[in-house]
Amino acid sequence: MASKFQLYKLDGFKSDEQNKKERTPGRFGQEAAKVMDKREQRKADQAAGLVPFAVKLNGDLIKELHATAATREVTLAELVTELLKKGLQA
Repeated sequence: MASKFQLYKLDGFKSDEQNKKERTPGRFGQEAAKVMDKREQRKADQAAGLVPFAVKLNGDLIKELHATAATREVTLAELVTELLKKGLQA
């Protein structure tokens, strides 16, 4: 029968082998170059005329907004902009 130490050692060996077989996550690879850092994103938002606007809303309403945005395949910001424009026109 193997000792506890030997079992832990074998467990560690299996983990090392699994780690070698797994591919490198995107954040360490080329995909990281595609993501803008916060400063670049802020500059791009400012150039587009976007201004951060925080509000507190009911949790159920937020869930509904997220579900609607996912169904329409648009961002939450795009959906809220559309709904606010429609509400202001009414």
